[in-house]
Amino acid sequence: MNAANVIVFLQGATAASATAVGVLFFRFWRSSGDRLFAGFAAAFWMLALSWTLLGIFSPTEEARPYVYGLRLVAFLCIIMAIVDKNRSRR
Repeated sequence: MNAANVIVFLQGATAASATAVGVLFFRFWRSSGDRLFAGFAAAFWMLALSWTLLGIFSPTEEARPYVYGLRLVAFLCIIMAIVDKNRSRR
């Protein structure tokens, strides 16, 4: 087993884990109606998509702009969800 296969396996495992975490946050959002959980679910699904795309198209090259763009949007989604949660309390 070479290094590229290990990298693809780890990216797949990370994508599956992020998808599962997104499903859990989606369930929390459905039961509570809190937008924080919806933002986190969307962010984790975008992270899972970025790792899936890396595993499919270029497993050993992290320097792909679309991957960084997806990750940027995911982290911005998390930041916006936290800011929204803190603003709604006031």
